[in-house]
Amino acid sequence: MGLNAIRFCKRMTEERDEEVSRSPNNFRAKIKEIKWASLAKTGKQWLRNPLNMALFLWILVVAVSGAILFMVMTGMLNALLPNKSQRDVWFEVNNQILNALFTLMCLYQHPKRFYHLVLLSRWKQPDDVTALRKVYCEKGTQKPNEWTHMMVVVLLLHLNCFAQYALCGLNLGFRRSERPPVGVAICVSVAIAAPAAAGLYTILSPLGKEYDHPPQGDEENQVKLSLERRYSFASRDDDSPEWRGGVLDIWEDLTVSYLSLLCTFCVFGWNMERIGFGNMYVHIATFILFCLAPFFIFNLAAINIDNEMVREGLGYAGIVLCLFGLLYGWFWRIQMRKRFRLPSYNFCCGRPAVADCTLWLFCCWCSLAQEVRTASFYEIVEDRLCKRREEVIKVDDEDGVMDPSCLGEKMKTTTMASSSLRQSTLKGDEALSPPSPPFIHREAT
Repeated sequence: MGLNAIRFCKRMTEERDEEVSRSPNNFRAKIKEIKWASLAKTGKQWLRNPLNMALFLWILVVAVSGAILFMVMTGMLNALLPNKSQRDVWFEVNNQILNALFTLMCLYQHPKRFYHLVLLSRWKQPDDVTALRKVYCEKGTQKPNEWTHMMVVVLLLHLNCFAQYALCGLNLGFRRSERPPVGVAICVSVAIAAPAAAGLYTILSPLGKEYDHPPQGDEENQVKLSLERRYSFASRDDDSPEWRGGVLDIWEDLTVSYLSLLCTFCVFGWNMERIGFGNMYVHIATFILFCLAPFFIFNLAAINIDNEMVREGLGYAGIVLCLFGLLYGWFWRIQMRKRFRLPSYNFCCGRPAVADCTLWLFCCWCSLAQEVRTASFYEIVEDRLCKRREEVIKVDDEDGVMDPSCLGEKMKTTTMASSSLRQSTLKGDEALSPPSPPFIHREAT
């Protein structure tokens, strides 16, 4: 998230420098030419993304709390807070709020950073290399000595997290009068400098530059063979996929329902990985942190605050944030629905995203069970839902009787199609199409 923001600022700065170099005396005219209505529309569309909305609220709270802390430190609020004890309370409250917010952000980001470190340590499978390039390389292309440069960036990001954890320990473990200023200064400096250095290194190193590379033949063949294996388990695309049962149809698969209730985090991560939304362990760890970390962080932050009302307020804020941690599942339900073109619920003012949010807030286990049943009912090929082979076996004649001779002929045709597909893959053909499975009707019961 931070690296993408830095790259966006870099592009905006380059465009602005080009415009200023062309017309340095026309800055006011350029300001007047800005289409503010279009800019506002773009901002609204950006805020519709749940992650962007959460990031905007986080930035807003950090800005307000940071501004109050700055004004207390510089004496700008001495007229409103004449007593030193009042100023100390306001300082400590905003300091603990900022500490909790930055610690939560590091906790949410750290599972993914650990995963990237694991991918760098093995650096063998083409899919792993491609995933890292999409995150750290400009336009996701191959760069010179990319492994070394990526490792430097990832280690700097880990340093940022550990420095913030150390700062959190100092803020939570010591009262303000007992807190070591040297340790606080070192932790703050490292926590700020490490991500800034990672961003600058990403831009200035070969990771942020564009290079022209010929396509890699070995990796391309491996990807094609992987697609062939994925196609071999699928039967045909389903043009109109449906959710497997309703949200409250928990009796359709009691095993899935019980697992969704008793092992929510593990089932969620496992389901996300098998439908292609990332690593299972990253999802499990992140979901647990979203639902549990705010409670502990905010309640621990309240210990060093002398005001009883503020302590209770921070405790309740932690509980509320834990409940909103369920929105992590809401975000991925939206991604699943959009990617696989599943039907939307419109019972909340005709807004599918609001309906998904309501489902996860008030019936998260039922929603998760429905997602697992749907993923189990279909096979996934290139971000498309395909019915499994056993689900597409149909009847050839109207009476529901299977013709064995027709079955053998169709099986032979399918085998020839599959062998021709493998030959075309080995020859390096770009087009890859799955073999059509036999459509065999079951006996009507």
